[in-house]
Amino acid sequence: MKNTLIGIAVCAAAPFADAAGAGGDEASRAVQQISRAGSQASTTGPADYFTGRVRVDPLFAPSEEINASGAYVSFEPGARSAWHTHPAGQRLVVTSGVGRVQEWGKPMQEIHPGDVIVCPPGVKHWHGAAPGSSMTHLAVTGSVDGKSVHWLEKVSDEQYNAQQSPAAKAEPASQALSETLSARQQAIPLIAAAMATSNMSVLNAALNRGLDAGLSISEAKEILVQLYAYSGFPRSLNALGELMNVVQARKQRGVQDDHGREPVRPIPVGDALLAAGKANQTRIAGAPVAGPLFDFAPVINQYLQTHLFGDIFERDNLDWQSRELATVAALAVTPGVEAQLRSHMAASLRVGLTVAQLRALIQLLADQGEDAAVKRANEALQSAQPS
Repeated sequence: MKNTLIGIAVCAAAPFADAAGAGGDEASRAVQQISRAGSQASTTGPADYFTGRVRVDPLFAPSEEINASGAYVSFEPGARSAWHTHPAGQRLVVTSGVGRVQEWGKPMQEIHPGDVIVCPPGVKHWHGAAPGSSMTHLAVTGSVDGKSVHWLEKVSDEQYNAQQSPAAKAEPASQALSETLSARQQAIPLIAAAMATSNMSVLNAALNRGLDAGLSISEAKEILVQLYAYSGFPRSLNALGELMNVVQARKQRGVQDDHGREPVRPIPVGDALLAAGKANQTRIAGAPVAGPLFDFAPVINQYLQTHLFGDIFERDNLDWQSRELATVAALAVTPGVEAQLRSHMAASLRVGLTVAQLRALIQLLADQGEDAAVKRANEALQSAQPS
C-alpha cells in the first residue's frame, strides 16, 4: 500500500485523497475553500520512478465532486519520469522551462510554457525536463478505483537522448546568426548589460524591447533581482525602479503586458536549502566547487550555495538559460571579472545554450558599441569551448 501511495503522490499528490474526503459534513464541502500556497508539504520523486531530481508540490486530491488530483511537478535539467500509464488519463500544462514528452513508439516532442499535453487512458509515455533546462508542469490526473498511475520501466539514457521529432527541433539552415536567439532571448542580454552599467536610457529601451517580444513583467523583475548578486544591490534597485516606470508608462499608453507568474515551487529552508543550492551549483559548474579561496573563506561558498544557487536558482519563474544569458552579459560589461565570465560562459553551454547562441549574444553587445565587453566575451567563449 505504501508504494502505491508514493507512486500516486509523485504523479499528482493522491496521498492526500483520504484526508480530503474524511471528516466534515455536506455543508463543509459545499463552501468554497482555499488551500494557501506552500501549505502542503512537498515530496521528492523517488528513484524507483524517476531519473534525476524531481519535486512534487501537491495542490488538490480527488473528491466526490472531481475524481482527479493536481500537483506541480518540477524536473531539474535532464530529470524525467519512468515510462507509465494512467488508467483515467492525465492533462499536463507546462508552466516554465523546456521539457520533453514521448509516447511509446512515437518521436519525442519538445514542450514549452503554455503547452498542454493530453495523455489518454492507458497510453504508455514519459515526460521530463530537457537536458539544459528545468521544467515545471501542472499535472491533473484522473483516478480509477483509487489508482492514478501504473509505473513501468525507467527511460534509458539512449531513449532520452534519441533524436526528437524533426518538427520540434529543426531550424532553417539559412537562419541568420542573430536569429539563433529568440526575440525574447535577445532582449535579456541587453537588459542585463544596461543594468550592470547603470545606463538607464538604454535599459529603458531594452525593457520595452523585451516586453514587446513577450518577456513577462515577472521575468523582467526576476532578471533584475538575480543580477544584484553579480552587479550589486544599488544597480538592481535602480533598474527595478526603471522597470516600474516602464510598466506604468506602457499601461498609460494602453499596452497590456503579460504579468507572468510568481514562483510557485516552495523554496526549501535550512539543511534542505543548502543541499538544493549545492546541487544546483554543482550542476551549473560541472563539478563540486572547491579550492583554496573557499578553504580560506568557506562562508562565501555557503552564501553562494544557500542564497544564489539556493534561494534564487530555486525560483521557477525564470529558466536557467535565461538566467545565464543575463549573467554572461552583465559580467561581460564589467571589467576585472574575466574569471567569473569564463566560468559562466562554460555554464551557459552546460544548461543548453549553444555556441551559436552565445555568439549571437556577443553580437548584440557589439551592436550596442560595447567593444571591450565583446573582446572579453569572445575570449571567454573561446576558452569555454571543448578543444
